[in-house]
Amino acid sequence: MIREFVKSFQPYKVVEGNYRIWLDKNENPYDLPGWVKEEIFEELKDLSFNRYPHITSMPVREAIADFYGLSPENVAVGNGGDELISYLVWLFEGEQVVTTPPSFGMYNFYAKLNGIPVVEVPLLEDFTIDGHAIAERSKNARVIFIASPNNPTGNLQPEEEIIKVLETGRPVVLDEAYAEFAGKSLWRLIEEYPNLIVLRTFSKAFSLAGVRTGYLLANEEVVDALYRVKSPFSVGVMTMAAVKVVLRHHELVERRVAKIIEERERIRKAFREFTYPSDANFLLMRLNAYEFLLEKGIVVRKLSGRLDGHIRVTVGRKWENRELIEALREFLEVRGCG
Repeated sequence: MIREFVKSFQPYKVVEGNYRIWLDKNENPYDLPGWVKEEIFEELKDLSFNRYPHITSMPVREAIADFYGLSPENVAVGNGGDELISYLVWLFEGEQVVTTPPSFGMYNFYAKLNGIPVVEVPLLEDFTIDGHAIAERSKNARVIFIASPNNPTGNLQPEEEIIKVLETGRPVVLDEAYAEFAGKSLWRLIEEYPNLIVLRTFSKAFSLAGVRTGYLLANEEVVDALYRVKSPFSVGVMTMAAVKVVLRHHELVERRVAKIIEERERIRKAFREFTYPSDANFLLMRLNAYEFLLEKGIVVRKLSGRLDGHIRVTVGRKWENRELIEALREFLEVRGCG
């Protein structure tokens, strides 16, 4: 009864246990303060829970559009960025999905789920893209995925290389989930390049991972096409209320982003020899320390493939980062690297 190819999918690996520090999911370590939550609760009082939300999430699309100075017709919203990716892999004409490993695994996941071949153009040694190589292999691409900053390596991709890919005219999804930590975004290029789709999220800088809201900024034709096939009512009224409130407090987001960047650099400097520079809220480290940290009650992300022997560490709160630093120093001393 179950299709054979489904059996080849590996279930999402869930780490369970009574661990003290969780630095494995690139979450914002700071929850929303109580006074912001109170604003959200006030918004909820005026909502009808017995009615379906707006079919195309227009109230929150309008709020996002106002934030960027765009039209709501340039904005699409989903139940997390993953939902939008699931549509983008088959929305356009073409034969393959193009990805640039090592990168976010859900691009390949949804391509495989839809039976679409994947063409992989690996990142260069410094984890940047080769725009010319991608362009050469994308002549029949239905969509090209580029993450900047890239997950799990943390680096921004060079604008000039991204433009080389955009010049192909093929649909390009620029995943900027961590852009707030980099202080740079290419969303304004959607006016110049109608084939550019910029994917963003409220899960990272805005502390709304539990609310699950992703969005994209794109040409009106792309957004219109997406809403012709997208499941209705996928973004609930409570989610839209939370997003509208946090957008009113962007100065709070900016202060917290600055704190995370400061802590990120503190960790990086402590292990400069083993750590790559990062423009995100996490660090890629050349340390095979996953099991050692787990024994210390600290959960990080263990990587494989090209990044075998590496870990990805989310920047946490100050005390969490202090314990991480102490544990990693002990790890290096035990192995004679201290």
